[in-house]
Amino acid sequence: MDGETSCSSWDSDDEYQKFIQKMNPPSANKYGILLEVVQVLTELQLIVKKAYISSDGGWFMDVFNVTDQNGQKIMDESVLDEIVKYIHKCLGADSCFLPSRRRSVGVEPSSDYTLIELTGTDRPGLLSEVSAVLTNLECNVVNAEVWTHNKRAAAVMQVMDRKTGLAISDTQRLARIKERLSYVFKGSNRSQDTKTTVTMGITHTERRLHQLMLEDRDYERYDKDRTNVNPTPVVSVVNWLDKDYSVVNIRCKDRPKLLFDTVCTLTDMQYVVFHGSVDSEGPEAYQEYYIRHIDGSPVNSEAERQRVIQCLEAAIERRVSEGLKLELSTGDRVGLLSDVTRIFRENGLTVTRAEVSTRGDKAVNTFYVRDAAGSSAVDLKTLEAIRQEIGQTVLQVKGHPDHRKSPPQESPSRFLFSSLFRPRSLYSLGLIRS
Repeated sequence: MDGETSCSSWDSDDEYQKFIQKMNPPSANKYGILLEVVQVLTELQLIVKKAYISSDGGWFMDVFNVTDQNGQKIMDESVLDEIVKYIHKCLGADSCFLPSRRRSVGVEPSSDYTLIELTGTDRPGLLSEVSAVLTNLECNVVNAEVWTHNKRAAAVMQVMDRKTGLAISDTQRLARIKERLSYVFKGSNRSQDTKTTVTMGITHTERRLHQLMLEDRDYERYDKDRTNVNPTPVVSVVNWLDKDYSVVNIRCKDRPKLLFDTVCTLTDMQYVVFHGSVDSEGPEAYQEYYIRHIDGSPVNSEAERQRVIQCLEAAIERRVSEGLKLELSTGDRVGLLSDVTRIFRENGLTVTRAEVSTRGDKAVNTFYVRDAAGSSAVDLKTLEAIRQEIGQTVLQVKGHPDHRKSPPQESPSRFLFSSLFRPRSLYSLGLIRS
């Protein structure tokens, strides 16, 4: 290559981009590959500030500008190398991506657990009732996540047998668990739609929760429960007829996992993103996608256009209308979730979202709660009463404007071993039929 040619190639942005592609060739395209990439970045707890998506033809090449959770660029070469290995492990060695942050230490679903999936109508005390039934059936909740949106609820739970510490495999017992949980989820209105699944297997919890909510059609009820979403997301869908694309534009307040939520929803609706861009460097996030259905057509009717808009709005809102954040960290034991949620219920709090995990012998749980009026501004006296009952050092309040951290006044063991949790008959709660 002569000097003149070499110089002109570096002076051209197009030629530079071609050089980058030669060094990092695009990977084979397939339906759902964008979601796989975004899911890996989410698991790595990376924040996507900008993204450029291109996957026309048989290849895709996506560029993600990311930071760590503190908004800092990752500079450590050893961390970057570890991320590349993790991405290759998850997506295949043929995939080529820019380096990302180190592997997150999260909860890995395991076939050692029994997987329980629940969907139905939300109501106050529902998580408390479900947890009480599982405790009565000698099931220990190891990991769980619960979402509520538009008066609907979905839960994915991993449980094990209390005595053996293993997954429950007895078919009759599994059938009994399913029957009891279905009964609880229906509540007093036996005509309400519910779905209960009890299986062995592995799942990506957040992906599955989006699927359950979509299958439950929570988006159709979205106008009834939008008072807590401020500001509301702006979503539009228009057809670009010359190119047979539908163009989706999203503008909303930025937050963690927003990109995952929108891409997950489009994928579950069987749409393929061929081109797109994401910009979330400011307080607002802007996303634009050029999509087609897997059959090759753009959005083909006004009814389908409205459905896409509503589904994306619902996906954005599921993590927004949460409530006051409470964090619990203590030694794990059977019945812990049942006891904690019962105390919330007895003090008039409703759990709008929950993340339950077990790390070794420690339970690390996060609850988002609202009071009986649906407000996240829970009365301070109520919060202090709950903390006194559970333990000042066990339960922490996050984000309450008037809450001041109280000094620990008792040992955390009070919560674990005292006679605080008096036995309660599930018959008296109306959870089990005679």
